[in-house]
Parts: sequence; structure tokens; C-alpha cells
Amino acid sequence: MADDTTKRDFRDRERVSADEEYEVRYFAKQHRITPEQVRELISQHGNARKTLEREARKLRG
Repeated sequence: MADDTTKRDFRDRERVSADEEYEVRYFAKQHRITPEQVRELISQHGNARKTLEREARKLRG
């Protein structure tokens, strides 16, 4: 299922889609981790943004 980038809605911001390259790159850049690390976090912890942000902080140290 592809995201509609023209649609702005709060629900879309609560999740990070591993299928959308731009979302993975943006999250990786924002948290100073690699896109591969983002995909691994999504596979381990799901795609809830708050959970991923917490786990990304742990990766950075």
C-alpha cells in the first residue's frame, strides 16, 4: 500500500513505513542512523514512530 504524499493527516505521522524509501531515509537522517538500521528497528519493534524514536536513541548511545 503506497502512501499518498499529498494527503496530510495525523495518522500517517504516527507510523514509519519500511516500504516507503523517503520515509526510511528521512527517519534515518533525523536520528543519525543508517536506513538499514531503521529497517531493522521496524522489523524488531514494529512501525510505531514513538517506539522507533526511543530505540533509535538507544542505538546512538
